[in-house]
Amino acid sequence: MLGVVLLFVGVILIVNGLTLAGRIAAKEAAVLNLLVGSLSAFAAVLGAIRASTPADFLAVGSGLLFAFTYLYVAAVHWFQLDGRGLGWYCLFVAITALPVGWAAYAIGDLRMAVIWLIWSSLWLLFFVDLCTGVLVKRFLAPYTVVVGIVTCWIPGTLMLLARW
Repeated sequence: MLGVVLLFVGVILIVNGLTLAGRIAAKEAAVLNLLVGSLSAFAAVLGAIRASTPADFLAVGSGLLFAFTYLYVAAVHWFQLDGRGLGWYCLFVAITALPVGWAAYAIGDLRMAVIWLIWSSLWLLFFVDLCTGVLVKRFLAPYTVVVGIVTCWIPGTLMLLARW
């Protein structure tokens, strides 16, 4: 299921990067954020039903970090909120991603450890953009697209092709 979710998280990161760059209207991006957030939440609920080990529950929790991000982004775009609450949530995700990356490293999964560190940096930049007044959008927009491609779309596709 991770490959499916990563595939769609990849596309929403690309769309959100293009939205930050002014190429896609926020309300239009809200629809896809709602769909991807719902898919991610559904996958996490399925995982919770089947979960029996701490690693299973870590996967559920980390999946929900993403699901809630995209559901929140959908609400910010749809209701034209200022996004500061989303920014603080992104700081929470950025900090939480660090021990999750460490856990991946500790079990020998270097690829996922690096991916979690990259995700942490992205969510930290979302916090900076939404809550500090520091102008990072010129960097954040293309970085979001690249992160979507490199850490989600490509790995998700490789997982679906049994090449990961």
